[in-house]
Amino acid sequence: MGRSRGGLTTKIHALVDANGLPILLKLTAGQAHDGRSAADMLDGLGEGQILLADRGYDSDALRKRLERQGAWGNIKPMPGRVNVPFFSRYLYRYRNLVECFFNKLKHFRAVATRYEKHDANYLALVKLAAIRIWFRFMSR
Repeated sequence: MGRSRGGLTTKIHALVDANGLPILLKLTAGQAHDGRSAADMLDGLGEGQILLADRGYDSDALRKRLERQGAWGNIKPMPGRVNVPFFSRYLYRYRNLVECFFNKLKHFRAVATRYEKHDANYLALVKLAAIRIWFRFMSR
């Protein structure tokens, strides 16, 4: 758990597919930088896949890594960036699938209130909630 002004916090990082279903979940401390923590989550991206991410993930190192993997990053650039990479506003609209996943995740009381003290137990609860989200999608 990370310490911040508000107390101990935890961030949930999620990689979702085109249907908004979770593929990979990870916890980090609340004060950890998003871009640095995403590095080990991107191993699953391959040829022709697109990563949609917000400004917190905007870095040249992340873009070069995606390029080496054959993927492309449609990441909203930081406002003060000198060399602005190509960015598609049309594709960026689909980033709301991640936000919709987090909204579904917050409907699970144990995840929203964080009763668990240990990160491993909390991550297990988040993964159980993600499995239930998958089951709901499959039963449609």
